[in-house]
Amino acid sequence: MTTNHTSLNAGFVSLVGAGPGDPDLLTVKGYRVIQSADVVVFDRLVSRDILSLAKPDAEMIYVGKKLDYHCVPQDQINQILVEKAKEGHKVVRLKGGDSFIFGRGGEELETLAENGISFEVVPGITAAAGATAYAGIPLTHRDHAQSVQFITGHVQKDGREIEWSSLAQSNNTLVFYMGLKQSGRITDKLITHGLDENTPCAVIENGTRKEQRVFQGALNTLPQMASEAESPALIVVGSVTQLHDKLNWFS
Repeated sequence: MTTNHTSLNAGFVSLVGAGPGDPDLLTVKGYRVIQSADVVVFDRLVSRDILSLAKPDAEMIYVGKKLDYHCVPQDQINQILVEKAKEGHKVVRLKGGDSFIFGRGGEELETLAENGISFEVVPGITAAAGATAYAGIPLTHRDHAQSVQFITGHVQKDGREIEWSSLAQSNNTLVFYMGLKQSGRITDKLITHGLDENTPCAVIENGTRKEQRVFQGALNTLPQMASEAESPALIVVGSVTQLHDKLNWFS
């Protein structure tokens, strides 16, 4: 637990990763913290089953985001956490997946630290680990990939370009978060920088949920697969995706 200097009547914030979708993947600590919260500030992808764990009198604040639309801007979310904690509440900031992997959890904690609010972090199973496991796609495998890289499909905040050349020249498994809309660009950049257009890949839609679907193909068919999938979805590039047919246990 990370504790900061704070006033005697200030509350406390728990940053909790809810996991990728299946409510059974919530951690035991996450379960306990949610049940004791006075205020739950939650994102769009948190399941109703997990939200139902909160106390009946807990204040539930929705701050979900989806592509090209933010219900509540990030700076306003940060302020909500500060204000609720300063009112003396036990606050849970509940995010899908893991809060520190493309979840802006670090930004929110920076704001809390700057305002003298005490906090803790409860990790969650990130979508890349959960969705691929439920799809029977090992992220690493001695015969296929010795490492894995997680990449955001969104344009970086400062406009910097992804290091496409290093991604394309590696034998890693590549996992793109939030990449459906950028699938054509991802394909073009990887092929342009040297990755074989026949490299196997997959798109996992609604990973770990009962409605999960897995699309398989080659890199040059990725835009077509992405057009058939709906958000939330992950793009996985690498030969490990070929193991889906053999290892698929969840269907």
